[in-house]
Amino acid sequence: MSNSKNTISKKHLLAIAVIIAMGVGAGAFILQGGKPKSAGDDGHGHGAHTEAKAHGDGEHHGKGGGDGHDHNKDHADGEHHEQTEAKGAHGGSLFKEGDFSLEALLVEDGGEPRLRVWLSDKNKPLSMSAATVTATITRPTDEKQKLTFTPEKESWVSREVVAEPHSFQIEIIAQTATEPFMFVMSKEEGKVELTDAQIKAASISVDTASPASINTALLLPGEIRLNDDRTSHVVPRLGGVVESVGANLGQVVKKGQILATIASPIASEQRSDMHTAQKRLTLAKTTYERERKLWEQKVSAEQDYLQAKQALSEAEVAVTNAQQKLSALGLSGSSASRLNRLELRAPFDGVVIEKHISLGEAVKEDAAVFTISDLSKVWAEINVPAKDLPQVRLGEKVTIKATAFDASATGTVAFVGALIGEQTRTAKARVVLDNPKGAWRPGLFVNVEVVSDEASVPVTISADAVQSVGDKPVVFLRVNGGFIAQPVRLGRSDGKRIEVLQGLKAGMPYAASGSFVVKSELGKGSAEHTH
Repeated sequence: MSNSKNTISKKHLLAIAVIIAMGVGAGAFILQGGKPKSAGDDGHGHGAHTEAKAHGDGEHHGKGGGDGHDHNKDHADGEHHEQTEAKGAHGGSLFKEGDFSLEALLVEDGGEPRLRVWLSDKNKPLSMSAATVTATITRPTDEKQKLTFTPEKESWVSREVVAEPHSFQIEIIAQTATEPFMFVMSKEEGKVELTDAQIKAASISVDTASPASINTALLLPGEIRLNDDRTSHVVPRLGGVVESVGANLGQVVKKGQILATIASPIASEQRSDMHTAQKRLTLAKTTYERERKLWEQKVSAEQDYLQAKQALSEAEVAVTNAQQKLSALGLSGSSASRLNRLELRAPFDGVVIEKHISLGEAVKEDAAVFTISDLSKVWAEINVPAKDLPQVRLGEKVTIKATAFDASATGTVAFVGALIGEQTRTAKARVVLDNPKGAWRPGLFVNVEVVSDEASVPVTISADAVQSVGDKPVVFLRVNGGFIAQPVRLGRSDGKRIEVLQGLKAGMPYAASGSFVVKSELGKGSAEHTH
């Protein structure tokens, strides 16, 4: 019985030994790279180590470099691995490579953001002379900025300012006495996170910066005014009493249309003189014909014939004079109308824009009772500064844009003043503008665009894309997961496209129409940030 127990015990011991051996083998497999690699694992068991690009020998740089395995076997030279950013003692991002650690933090030094770095080995700070630090910032626009560092207060601080926006990758290289270490830190400050579905739902269109031809335009303020060449102040020319008024304010009238009638005694006198002259002419013609026949028949003397001829000539002159007086006064010589009736008629097709007459009113001969203007053509009067006068030329085509509503039209410069105002230091210019629908009303403020130059520019964006953040122009650059506000320096514009001098490159995506939605989202998430 005891032998049986011993046999069973030996089997149990053998099984236990096998299990232990399998466990040891599995553990060795895991330690030697049998586990799956993460983004920060290079397959050598160092997890978050990085390599310095400056070395081309394939050597593994960092603690544990003498661990007895080949570091060129599993990864190419120049490859680096981003680390999981932990918080350091100073509140910055902490990176470790074996016993070596680096903490990086953007700090405000004198109101200017700079990168500050702390180095330590085996949890002890490195002396200022034990290492040098350099860094390279790569922004979403592919712009790169080199940073150099100077030792300061047990840390290294960048000499260069790290400008906003703080959305970029920083590659930091710390060179110790024996080896370099490289770490990568990412910042996404001010990012507006939006999914593709949210972008579509908000009607945000994404366009790319591209070359374009831009017409540089001179923008001048102006005002729509009446066409003085087609504006008339209607006066009676004779005093009298208003009998009827047929035109109202704002009414469209045709040439020759009766506006009002006036009873005038002077009109009666002038028509009477006309009728008298006509009767005298009729008598003079009869007398002349009789005397001419008698003289031809040798019945009467030639002197009688000549006197009749002279009287006829005088009667004709009297009639012509009376007719011209009536015409000058705007009176009709027809006897069909009353002698004292004075009719005020429209001088041309137009609109009654002023009316100063009413029924029964006594009016003077020089009173402006109506103002008629032809609004089919109006003037855009502009003030041209002295420096811009060479660009405003007679016959030049210009674009007129209303400030109160969305409307534009093309006109021609018809007049440029020769004098500059003493007070304004500007010269008057005038543009003749067709106004068939009457949309360009006198008194309307407008902007006049005069094309001064046409140029091809390498980088342009839609005018709708430009927003203002902190009183600076920005464009919302499309990045993975949303947008970031990218400051830009702008150049010329034609109202539709704007030249980008700095901040964007051709081919980069940005929020075009609907960019104000991104700005509003940025405002919602603009909680204060720290460096």
